[in-house]
Amino acid sequence: MPRSTDAKLSRPEASTRPTGSLSELSDHELLEGLRAGSEVHFNTLYDRYFQRIYAFVHSRIRNHADAEEIVQETFVTVFRSIENYRGQASLLSWIFGIAKNLANNSIRKYKTHETRLGEVPRESLGPRPGLTSGTPEENLHLRRFTEALRSQLSGVSEWQAEIFAMRHFENLSIPEIARRTDRTSDAIRSSLYRVKRMVVEAAELGPGSGGLA
Repeated sequence: MPRSTDAKLSRPEASTRPTGSLSELSDHELLEGLRAGSEVHFNTLYDRYFQRIYAFVHSRIRNHADAEEIVQETFVTVFRSIENYRGQASLLSWIFGIAKNLANNSIRKYKTHETRLGEVPRESLGPRPGLTSGTPEENLHLRRFTEALRSQLSGVSEWQAEIFAMRHFENLSIPEIARRTDRTSDAIRSSLYRVKRMVVEAAELGPGSGGLA
């Protein structure tokens, strides 16, 4: 398998990368492991199919960074929705379907944004109320999410938090982050993927879950 960092997503860290025996498992066997909550089985599936999914998404998006984000989101969705898979199509076809929907949504959002950008009244560009100006229920949900997120991220190292901020707050590219932090692009992608999974799990523990009530 080619190892070009420009055409691949994050590789699992050494401690959770698939062994030879796991890589030989069928998709059905990997599926059973996923449903049992096995991270190693999930990483094996991820390692098996991420390059195919990336190539498919990139052929539609034609943008490396955006394609990366969509493929990351595809596997997050697989992680969250595995119980919804009913086996009516192959597992790979199901993953392709998720990727296609996310890519199409991204294209639609981009076109809508471009159309509306010139229609925004000038006065609407002024200051907006802060997050704390919501209803009491909204503020409670926000506090719950913040607490869940803080709990989930408590085990994240300082460099992983820094990388997440560079990518999502400073909008830096993967190669630029790798240059600044003196780490490989694969390590950056792996870290971003893991932190994004934690954010997803925090959202599930937050509003409406009752876990922090």
